[in-house]
Amino acid sequence: MLLEVANLTVCYDKAMLLNNLSLRVDQGELVSLVGPNGAGKSTLLRAITGLVLREREITRRSTGGDVMIKGRVTFDGERIDRIPAHEIVKRGLIHCPERRRPFREMTVGENLYAGAYLLQDRSRIQANLDNVYQLFPILQKRSRQISGTLSGGEQQMLAIGRALMSQPKLLCIDEPSTGLAPILRAEVFEKIGEIRRLGITVLLVEQEVGTVFKMASRNYVLSSGNIIAEGTGDELLQNEVLRKTYLGL
Repeated sequence: MLLEVANLTVCYDKAMLLNNLSLRVDQGELVSLVGPNGAGKSTLLRAITGLVLREREITRRSTGGDVMIKGRVTFDGERIDRIPAHEIVKRGLIHCPERRRPFREMTVGENLYAGAYLLQDRSRIQANLDNVYQLFPILQKRSRQISGTLSGGEQQMLAIGRALMSQPKLLCIDEPSTGLAPILRAEVFEKIGEIRRLGITVLLVEQEVGTVFKMASRNYVLSSGNIIAEGTGDELLQNEVLRKTYLGL
Protein backbone atom coordinates (compact mmCIF):
# COMPACT_ATOMS: atom_id res chain seq x y z
CA MET A 1 0.00 0.00 0.00
CA LEU A 2 1.46 3.35 -1.06
CA LEU A 3 -1.04 5.73 0.58
CA GLU A 4 -3.37 5.08 3.50
CA VAL A 5 -5.76 7.66 4.94
CA ALA A 6 -7.36 6.57 8.22
CA ASN A 7 -10.22 8.32 10.04
CA LEU A 8 -9.40 11.74 8.60
CA THR A 9 -11.55 14.63 9.85
CA VAL A 10 -11.13 18.28 8.80
CA CYS A 11 -13.14 21.17 10.29
CA TYR A 12 -12.85 24.87 9.45
CA ASP A 13 -14.08 26.46 12.69
CA LYS A 14 -17.48 24.73 13.08
CA ALA A 15 -17.84 23.57 9.46
CA MET A 16 -16.96 19.89 9.02
CA LEU A 17 -15.52 19.29 5.55
CA LEU A 18 -14.26 15.71 5.99
CA ASN A 19 -15.80 13.29 8.47
CA ASN A 20 -13.82 10.26 9.68
CA LEU A 21 -12.76 9.40 6.13
CA SER A 22 -10.57 6.43 5.18
CA LEU A 23 -9.15 5.26 1.85
CA ARG A 24 -6.11 3.63 0.31
CA VAL A 25 -4.10 3.81 -2.91
CA ASP A 26 -1.87 0.90 -3.89
CA GLN A 27 1.34 1.14 -5.90
CA GLY A 28 0.64 1.47 -9.64
CA GLU A 29 -3.07 2.24 -9.30
CA LEU A 30 -5.08 5.08 -10.77
CA VAL A 31 -7.74 5.78 -8.15
CA SER A 32 -10.48 8.36 -8.67
CA LEU A 33 -12.42 10.53 -6.22
CA VAL A 34 -15.81 11.57 -7.58
CA GLY A 35 -18.90 13.22 -6.17
CA PRO A 36 -20.92 16.44 -6.26
CA ASN A 37 -19.47 19.93 -5.83
CA GLY A 38 -18.69 20.67 -2.20
CA ALA A 39 -18.28 17.00 -1.31
CA GLY A 40 -14.79 17.56 0.11
CA LYS A 41 -12.70 16.13 -2.73
CA SER A 42 -10.27 19.05 -3.02
CA THR A 43 -10.04 19.37 0.77
CA LEU A 44 -9.03 15.71 0.93
CA LEU A 45 -6.18 16.25 -1.55
CA ARG A 46 -5.02 19.34 0.36
CA ALA A 47 -5.09 17.42 3.63
CA ILE A 48 -3.12 14.52 2.16
CA THR A 49 -0.44 16.80 0.72
CA GLY A 50 0.01 18.99 3.81
CA LEU A 51 -1.72 22.13 2.57
CA VAL A 52 -4.52 22.07 5.15
CA LEU A 53 -1.87 21.95 7.89
CA ARG A 54 -0.34 25.10 6.38
CA GLU A 55 -3.77 26.75 6.10
CA ARG A 56 -4.29 26.12 9.82
CA GLU A 57 -1.10 28.03 10.67
CA ILE A 58 -2.09 30.96 8.44
CA THR A 59 -5.67 31.05 9.76
CA ARG A 60 -4.56 31.10 13.39
CA ARG A 61 -2.14 33.96 12.78
CA SER A 62 -4.40 36.09 10.58
CA THR A 63 -7.91 35.69 12.03
CA GLY A 64 -7.58 33.75 15.26
CA GLY A 65 -9.83 31.08 13.80
CA ASP A 66 -8.98 27.43 13.70
CA VAL A 67 -8.73 24.51 11.32
CA MET A 68 -8.99 21.16 13.08
CA ILE A 69 -7.34 18.07 11.58
CA LYS A 70 -7.64 14.58 13.06
CA GLY A 71 -6.69 11.19 11.71
CA ARG A 72 -3.67 9.56 10.13
CA VAL A 73 -2.08 9.78 6.67
CA THR A 74 0.63 7.26 5.85
CA PHE A 75 2.68 7.44 2.65
CA ASP A 76 5.21 4.83 1.58
CA GLY A 77 5.26 3.38 5.09
CA GLU A 78 5.75 6.72 6.90
CA ARG A 79 3.24 8.88 8.72
CA ILE A 80 3.11 12.31 7.06
CA ASP A 81 0.06 14.10 8.52
CA ARG A 82 2.16 16.26 10.85
CA ILE A 83 5.02 17.26 8.56
CA PRO A 84 5.22 20.38 6.32
CA ALA A 85 4.06 20.28 2.72
CA HIS A 86 7.57 20.73 1.29
CA GLU A 87 8.75 17.67 3.23
CA ILE A 88 5.85 15.69 1.76
CA VAL A 89 6.97 16.80 -1.71
CA LYS A 90 10.48 15.52 -0.97
CA ARG A 91 9.00 12.10 -0.26
CA GLY A 92 7.40 11.99 -3.71
CA LEU A 93 3.76 12.91 -2.99
CA ILE A 94 2.90 15.74 -5.39
CA HIS A 95 -0.25 17.86 -5.71
CA CYS A 96 -1.36 19.23 -9.10
CA PRO A 97 -3.99 21.81 -8.08
CA GLU A 98 -7.37 22.68 -9.54
CA ARG A 99 -7.55 25.40 -12.24
CA ARG A 100 -3.90 24.88 -13.24
CA ARG A 101 -2.38 27.99 -11.58
CA PRO A 102 0.80 28.54 -13.60
CA PHE A 103 3.19 31.33 -12.70
CA ARG A 104 1.60 33.49 -15.36
CA GLU A 105 4.46 35.97 -15.91
CA MET A 106 7.06 33.21 -16.28
CA THR A 107 7.79 31.23 -19.42
CA VAL A 108 6.76 27.62 -19.85
CA GLY A 109 10.35 26.50 -19.35
CA GLU A 110 10.73 28.57 -16.18
CA ASN A 111 7.51 27.07 -14.80
CA LEU A 112 8.81 23.57 -15.42
CA TYR A 113 12.13 24.27 -13.74
CA ALA A 114 10.21 25.71 -10.78
CA GLY A 115 8.60 22.30 -10.37
CA ALA A 116 12.05 20.82 -9.71
CA TYR A 117 13.00 23.36 -7.05
CA LEU A 118 13.77 20.70 -4.43
CA LEU A 119 16.06 18.69 -6.71
CA GLN A 120 19.81 19.34 -6.67
CA ASP A 121 21.03 16.94 -9.36
CA ARG A 122 21.11 18.82 -12.69
CA SER A 123 21.27 15.65 -14.73
CA ARG A 124 18.16 14.36 -12.98
CA ILE A 125 16.36 17.65 -13.60
CA GLN A 126 17.28 17.51 -17.30
CA ALA A 127 16.10 13.90 -17.53
CA ASN A 128 12.78 14.87 -15.94
CA LEU A 129 12.44 17.79 -18.36
CA ASP A 130 13.11 15.50 -21.33
CA ASN A 131 10.43 13.12 -20.07
CA VAL A 132 7.91 15.96 -19.72
CA TYR A 133 8.67 17.20 -23.24
CA GLN A 134 8.28 13.67 -24.58
CA LEU A 135 4.88 13.39 -22.89
CA PHE A 136 3.79 16.93 -23.84
CA PRO A 137 5.59 17.96 -27.05
CA ILE A 138 3.58 21.19 -27.21
CA LEU A 139 5.34 22.40 -24.05
CA GLN A 140 8.72 22.11 -25.74
CA LYS A 141 7.41 24.18 -28.65
CA ARG A 142 6.09 26.75 -26.18
CA SER A 143 9.09 26.65 -23.83
CA ARG A 144 9.89 30.37 -24.32
CA GLN A 145 6.27 31.50 -24.32
CA ILE A 146 4.79 33.38 -21.34
CA SER A 147 2.58 30.91 -19.50
CA GLY A 148 -0.32 33.31 -19.07
CA THR A 149 -0.79 33.40 -22.85
CA LEU A 150 -1.29 29.63 -23.21
CA SER A 151 -4.66 28.09 -23.95
CA GLY A 152 -6.53 26.39 -21.12
CA GLY A 153 -5.54 22.95 -22.38
CA GLU A 154 -1.88 23.94 -22.67
CA GLN A 155 -1.95 25.41 -19.15
CA GLN A 156 -3.33 22.13 -17.81
CA MET A 157 -0.56 20.19 -19.54
CA LEU A 158 1.92 22.65 -18.05
CA ALA A 159 0.48 22.14 -14.56
CA ILE A 160 0.82 18.37 -14.87
CA GLY A 161 4.28 18.69 -16.42
CA ARG A 162 5.42 20.97 -13.60
CA ALA A 163 4.22 18.38 -11.07
CA LEU A 164 6.09 15.63 -12.92
CA MET A 165 9.34 17.58 -12.64
CA SER A 166 9.49 16.54 -8.98
CA GLN A 167 9.56 12.88 -10.06
CA PRO A 168 6.47 11.82 -8.04
CA LYS A 169 5.76 8.41 -6.60
CA LEU A 170 2.12 9.48 -6.26
CA LEU A 171 0.59 12.31 -8.29
CA CYS A 172 -2.63 13.88 -6.96
CA ILE A 173 -4.47 15.68 -9.79
CA ASP A 174 -7.42 17.95 -8.96
CA GLU A 175 -10.15 18.48 -11.60
CA PRO A 176 -7.92 18.54 -14.72
CA SER A 177 -10.85 18.86 -17.15
CA THR A 178 -12.34 22.02 -15.59
CA GLY A 179 -13.08 24.63 -18.25
CA LEU A 180 -11.72 22.60 -21.16
CA ALA A 181 -13.45 21.87 -24.45
CA PRO A 182 -14.31 18.17 -25.02
CA ILE A 183 -11.45 17.53 -27.45
CA LEU A 184 -8.92 19.00 -24.99
CA ARG A 185 -10.42 17.06 -22.08
CA ALA A 186 -9.95 13.85 -24.05
CA GLU A 187 -6.31 14.74 -24.74
CA VAL A 188 -5.61 15.52 -21.07
CA PHE A 189 -7.19 12.25 -19.94
CA GLU A 190 -5.13 10.37 -22.53
CA LYS A 191 -1.96 11.91 -21.09
CA ILE A 192 -2.99 10.97 -17.54
CA GLY A 193 -3.39 7.39 -18.74
CA GLU A 194 0.13 7.55 -20.18
CA ILE A 195 1.47 8.81 -16.85
CA ARG A 196 0.02 5.78 -15.13
CA ARG A 197 1.54 3.48 -17.75
CA LEU A 198 4.92 5.05 -16.95
CA GLY A 199 4.57 3.56 -13.47
CA ILE A 200 3.44 6.68 -11.60
CA THR A 201 0.56 6.10 -9.19
CA VAL A 202 -2.28 8.59 -9.64
CA LEU A 203 -5.04 9.86 -7.33
CA LEU A 204 -7.49 11.77 -9.54
CA VAL A 205 -10.32 14.12 -8.52
CA GLU A 206 -12.69 14.59 -11.44
CA GLN A 207 -16.30 15.35 -12.42
CA GLU A 208 -16.18 13.46 -15.72
CA VAL A 209 -17.40 10.23 -14.17
CA GLY A 210 -17.95 8.33 -17.42
CA THR A 211 -14.34 8.86 -18.47
CA VAL A 212 -12.57 8.24 -15.17
CA PHE A 213 -14.56 5.08 -14.43
CA LYS A 214 -13.05 3.58 -17.58
CA MET A 215 -9.52 4.63 -16.57
CA ALA A 216 -9.44 3.95 -12.84
CA SER A 217 -8.54 0.79 -10.96
CA ARG A 218 -10.97 1.78 -8.21
CA ASN A 219 -13.20 4.72 -7.38
CA TYR A 220 -14.38 6.44 -4.21
CA VAL A 221 -17.63 8.43 -4.16
CA LEU A 222 -17.69 11.35 -1.70
CA SER A 223 -20.70 13.26 -0.43
CA SER A 224 -20.75 15.86 2.37
CA GLY A 225 -17.29 14.84 3.54
CA ASN A 226 -18.08 11.13 3.72
CA ILE A 227 -17.16 8.22 1.48
CA ILE A 228 -20.49 6.65 0.57
CA ALA A 229 -19.28 4.03 -1.93
CA GLU A 230 -16.15 2.35 -3.26
CA GLY A 231 -15.60 0.03 -6.21
CA THR A 232 -14.81 -0.37 -9.86
CA GLY A 233 -16.70 1.70 -12.38
CA ASP A 234 -18.87 -1.24 -13.39
CA GLU A 235 -19.72 -2.03 -9.77
CA LEU A 236 -20.73 1.55 -8.96
CA LEU A 237 -22.79 2.02 -12.12
CA GLN A 238 -24.93 -0.97 -11.21
CA ASN A 239 -26.33 1.02 -8.26
CA GLU A 240 -29.18 3.08 -9.71
CA VAL A 241 -29.62 5.33 -6.66
CA LEU A 242 -25.89 6.09 -6.58
CA ARG A 243 -25.82 6.68 -10.33
CA LYS A 244 -28.72 9.15 -10.36
CA THR A 245 -28.30 10.86 -7.02
CA TYR A 246 -24.54 11.26 -6.66
CA LEU A 247 -23.00 10.70 -10.11
CA GLY A 248 -25.49 12.62 -12.27
CA LEU A 249 -25.83 9.76 -14.76
